[in-house]
Amino acid sequence: MALAADIVERLEQQLGAAEGEPTVLGGGITNHNFRARFGGREVVVRLPGNDTELLGSDRPGEREANSLAAAVGVAPAVLAHLEDPVVLVTEFVEGPTMESAELREPRALAGVAAALRKIHSCDARLAARFDAFRLVEEYAATSRSRGGEVPAAYERAHAAAARIEAAPALDGGAPVLCHDDLLPANFIATPAGIRIVDWEYAGMGNRWFDLGNFAVNNELGLAEEEVFLSVYLGTAPSPADLAALRLMRLMSDFREAMWGVVQQAISDLDFDFEEYATKHFDRLLAAIESPGFEAMLEDAGAAR
Repeated sequence: MALAADIVERLEQQLGAAEGEPTVLGGGITNHNFRARFGGREVVVRLPGNDTELLGSDRPGEREANSLAAAVGVAPAVLAHLEDPVVLVTEFVEGPTMESAELREPRALAGVAAALRKIHSCDARLAARFDAFRLVEEYAATSRSRGGEVPAAYERAHAAAARIEAAPALDGGAPVLCHDDLLPANFIATPAGIRIVDWEYAGMGNRWFDLGNFAVNNELGLAEEEVFLSVYLGTAPSPADLAALRLMRLMSDFREAMWGVVQQAISDLDFDFEEYATKHFDRLLAAIESPGFEAMLEDAGAAR
């Protein structure tokens, strides 16, 4: 896929003359990303895929969240955008995307915890919202409306999610700016520190989802969770804090599983979304059927 000539011409009006041919950047499933050069600057040009709004993406929210995160030194700067078609241009950040093993190292854990504190503490008032408990329900409704099949595992997971949602430890206070998709590929190691990219699911939400999402996506162990939360909280985490993070790990898996389900109904991409959904459902169901689930709920203050 090439970046359309009319998009290049319109971006030149904001960024200066294009230099050379844009090249495709890999790594994304639902979006198209290009590395390009305009007005002497290296940039990333991002075009959403089809129907991404059905996945919970909010493009004005993405742009605003990215800008807010850039202002506190956590994300690349937003340089330009178009509204029809939707195009977002950010500065190109030099550095490799990170691997889960790297992100589990103490220095990286501290860097991510500090970055998330900055994001969660910034003065954000986005219209975009992110609520994992409602999102999985919306994914189920969308899948059914598009003729898709919602697996039987959904009902068991949904019943567990209701218990998680009621746990007092998950009361994160007023909604804060959250990224909500903290996969290792969305972290870039730069000389100036870790930068976080891909803000398409960002919105005002519960800080514990970001923390649990990072932990499960990067396979943090028990000791690594404690280190991570200690830096984020600025003190040793309580049993309730650890339970909140671990319960939101389960909600992250539920969200990913249902993302795979709805993609089966709406996407024509050559990707095994069924296998993706099954993987996350299997891990989720194993967790909620284990004795540890009841222990986490008890530590989180949930009523029996």
